[in-house]
Amino acid sequence: MIKLHQLKKHPKSVRRRKVVGRGLGSGHGTYATRGNKGQTKRTGHSKMPARFEGGRQPLIRQLPKLRGFKSLNVKPVAVSLSKLSIFEDGATVDLAALKGKGLVDISVVKVKILGGETKKKLNIKLPISASAKAVIEQNGGQVL
Repeated sequence: MIKLHQLKKHPKSVRRRKVVGRGLGSGHGTYATRGNKGQTKRTGHSKMPARFEGGRQPLIRQLPKLRGFKSLNVKPVAVSLSKLSIFEDGATVDLAALKGKGLVDISVVKVKILGGETKKKLNIKLPISASAKAVIEQNGGQVL
């Protein structure tokens, strides 16, 4: 087995530093490995930024700005009181119950109960409109 003190560098693994721009005899004189004329030959140029598109109008500046305002506030999904007829009398209605019955999508975060007709006695644990609250309380249910 080889040991750490027996390790040696491969003879071709270390190369001499390339010396450029030091006359014709060096083999890297005249153009100093920069090629002929142009932007990359000039002093001060190392590498163009990744977003540079060769001097043309960049794509990000060609596209129009998005105008207006997009609110981060999630608007509640409206659910009619009539649709709550599928619940039994005395049932508690909350977001999980609505998702369980398939009345709202699984991704919905906020719900508001709006007016309608129902004869069921329900316990509602959601935001509710005044007209829907009146109907629920008239049927003997309650808004928690």
